[in-house]
Amino acid sequence: MSGSKVATMRDAIAALVRDGDSVAIEGFTHLISFAAGHEIIRQGRRDLTLIRMTPDLIYDQMVAAGTASGLVFSWLGNPGVGSLHAIRRRTEGDAPTLALEEYSHFGMVGRYTAGAMRLPFFPLRSYFETDLPAANPRIRPIRSPYGDELVYAVPPLNPDVTIVHAQRADAAGNTQIWGLLGCQKEAAFAADRVIVVVEELVDEAVIRADPNRTAIPGVIVDAVVVEPFGAHPSYSQGHYDRDSRFYVEWEAISRDPERLDAWLREWVHDLPDRAAYREKLGPETLARLRPTGSAPSGSVDYGRYG
Repeated sequence: MSGSKVATMRDAIAALVRDGDSVAIEGFTHLISFAAGHEIIRQGRRDLTLIRMTPDLIYDQMVAAGTASGLVFSWLGNPGVGSLHAIRRRTEGDAPTLALEEYSHFGMVGRYTAGAMRLPFFPLRSYFETDLPAANPRIRPIRSPYGDELVYAVPPLNPDVTIVHAQRADAAGNTQIWGLLGCQKEAAFAADRVIVVVEELVDEAVIRADPNRTAIPGVIVDAVVVEPFGAHPSYSQGHYDRDSRFYVEWEAISRDPERLDAWLREWVHDLPDRAAYREKLGPETLARLRPTGSAPSGSVDYGRYG
């Protein structure tokens, strides 16, 4: 297909993610590309600055695997369960080995937005009466040029690579998302290189028939990877549910370094790709997470002219 950006996950990561890069794997609870994170681990990337509004299990796994030297984030934990113990082991004590740069959620959104718009900073009010400016010197008070009001500013965020999971895209990279949204669009526009990972590759006509769902245009996309169940154990609205059992299980796995290393060997290093991961999950798990019925959205008529 002319203009196709479709690639395997192995080839996309090999070509676009380099040692020392800043890498954002975005998706707010929903649509988290665990498949991309696992391939980065397999390929032995090192010294990455991992960026994410809500670092959860995938970054705990990547930190445990030795990929990261820093973390830029706004909330950190195993949602609804507890801590990320691999990250805690790298950051607590007298000699931390993982640099932390913390913001509020809105601070991270502001950073991505400034990065996407190529602005020098993003102003916001949300740091009054918090300790974050004292903990992070990159959050700075500034005076408004309109009335001399005091606000805070955060710097632009421009990842070397942004990786986004979505429901579907065409071969040119026009990417459509529905359900719970995060800041995937802003993170993609802010980045130098963009990989989209999708459940389904569709014809351009499908994208054109529903243009308002297109969050990321193909013009900024470098690679399209088709990876069904690539967001597991997070979820993809309409394709499979969040695997909450796994999030609970991760608490015990993450606490024990030897058990975590064994999990990485079994589920990442010893598997060649995501297809093998899906096979290992087994049909019962896949069936348990799939929708039991359909819930189609309404349709609109865009009209035809000329």
